[in-house]
Amino acid sequence: MITEFENLHKRIFNIKSTHDFRETALQIFNYQFNHNTVYHDFIISLGKNPAEIRTPEDIPFLPVEFFRNHKIVTGNLPVEMIFESSGTTGFTPGKHFINDLSLYEDSFLKSFRLFYGEPEKFLIVALLPSYTERKGSSLVYMADYLIRRSQYPESGFYKDNFEELITVLKRARERKEKILLLGVSFALTDLAENRSPDLSGVIVMETGGMKGRRKELTRYELHAILKERLNVSSVHSEYGMTELLSQAYSKDEGIFYCPPWMKIVIRDPMDPLTIINETGQTGGINIIDLANINSCSFIATSDLGKVHNDGGFEVLGRFDNSDIRGCNLLVD
Repeated sequence: MITEFENLHKRIFNIKSTHDFRETALQIFNYQFNHNTVYHDFIISLGKNPAEIRTPEDIPFLPVEFFRNHKIVTGNLPVEMIFESSGTTGFTPGKHFINDLSLYEDSFLKSFRLFYGEPEKFLIVALLPSYTERKGSSLVYMADYLIRRSQYPESGFYKDNFEELITVLKRARERKEKILLLGVSFALTDLAENRSPDLSGVIVMETGGMKGRRKELTRYELHAILKERLNVSSVHSEYGMTELLSQAYSKDEGIFYCPPWMKIVIRDPMDPLTIINETGQTGGINIIDLANINSCSFIATSDLGKVHNDGGFEVLGRFDNSDIRGCNLLVD
């Protein structure tokens, strides 16, 4: 017999329309209300009656800070891995208890294929120093999985070995291979300013995060430096976080797009329970990540942003007093 979880797992990656998304979101909400103690108690504390929640816009979003001090799990499957946010010294990291890694793998692989194609066809090199030195990084797990699928033996993590990295990229460019350079912001900036290699034709993708290594830059400032020093016409970006199982991607100008099972909604910065339905308005970023079946699919982040008419969104900064994330912290 197919379990409710197995049915949901199958459904989320077969969403074809807005109707499919809305129907699946409501089904997952009810599933998580019934099987996630923390989320259940949060809904009750707000005085919400689940029977009255009839649209995704009515669903309450759990503040991302709950992942710091609570075990956010839906169901009773055993934990396979714990992803932990990097944060900064002195702050309690968020923890994401993963009880089905295949769900995460399905999500990021299907999303990568949707936006870029098969990872096998890319030479994939990663500059993720500090992330590779600690356990529990969801970004490193994703990068490692994609690297292992690449057909090129030179694919891998290069930490801060710029000379070897530049040599590998030069040879690959000469062979006209498809190349993806994935890096945290401070490492890419170091590469650009200290080596300034010609990476024309390479997909340069930043995952955000200066992690206190450098002065924080706006996304516009960072991309301007990378485009000039690396000789690329655009800089791609990945938007994800430890508490999610899905990612959004930007291929230019910091405008992100979600896979079909993920959606961004904007909340009123003065009233966190009110959703702003008008596009172009700045507010708090709420994320519906339907891949988060075994955790919580409805998360209120500490990021500020706005949604465009075509469904793309921008990340404009963070609320005051939010701790600095290792991934995807850039302010405009």
